[in-house]
Amino acid sequence: MKTRSFLLTILLAGSVFANCLGQEQRFKISLAEWSIRGTLQKGKLTNLDFPRIAKEVYGLDAVEYVSTFMRGKAEDMQYLQSLKDSCTKYGVKSLLIMVDGEGNLADTSVAARTKAVENHYKWVKAAKFLGCHSIRVNAAGRGTMGQMQAAAIDGLGRLGEYASPYGINVIVENHGGNSSYGKWLIEIMKEVNKPNCGTLPDLGNFYEYDRYTGVKEMMPYARGVSGKTVNFDEEGNETRVDYEQMMKIIAESGYNGYIDVEYEGNKLSEADGIKASIVLLNKVIAPYNN
Repeated sequence: MKTRSFLLTILLAGSVFANCLGQEQRFKISLAEWSIRGTLQKGKLTNLDFPRIAKEVYGLDAVEYVSTFMRGKAEDMQYLQSLKDSCTKYGVKSLLIMVDGEGNLADTSVAARTKAVENHYKWVKAAKFLGCHSIRVNAAGRGTMGQMQAAAIDGLGRLGEYASPYGINVIVENHGGNSSYGKWLIEIMKEVNKPNCGTLPDLGNFYEYDRYTGVKEMMPYARGVSGKTVNFDEEGNETRVDYEQMMKIIAESGYNGYIDVEYEGNKLSEADGIKASIVLLNKVIAPYNN
């Protein structure tokens, strides 16, 4: 394990150095806060430490927050200013906030759905203050696929309308349930038909639906990409997802921007899993950055 950790550190250092050279890169790598959830849940770090960890430990210059690690702070301007100052200090960009626990935007109850929409308002404002481009939301609820689809069109449409003057995108992740059926989600995007409503394709969050088809369907609406990783083989490839095939789909869609590291495994430590993910992403994006 120590040998593997040392090798990953060397490879990571080389990859970060390489990315600092040459012209602007088409694809860059960000760190999703969920990758360090264990450390945060144990209280060893807080959300305010996140920008520093991303830059100093992993050499990454962009972060994606999780709202549950900022609970009760969305409207705390002193807290948000401290977080913003930390990003400035370490040269880190705030890209988006992944919002959970604020109600179901595809709830078939109008009252419950309206409450969920309004619960997200504070995160739109927090994202704007931090300099994010988006909030990630969930198209969750109960009911038939058709009922939930109609509810999601309404909920996302209203939230997108609210977020538009703030310059914030409302993006939906394939996050289980109906949202992990690409066709279902894309039909919602077509009906909502707002420039600031889009998707956050998670390369790993497909279960009964073909993941490559799902990502291809979601990419025209993508405002970000989540590079979910769980396990790696001896050559450093993700065991469930063919990342080279995924990168071909992503590149052919015309997308430019960040792909996040969202390590969710337990065979490697958080640190080694994140480093292995960075090495893998650097390897598959390299042909498109030359």
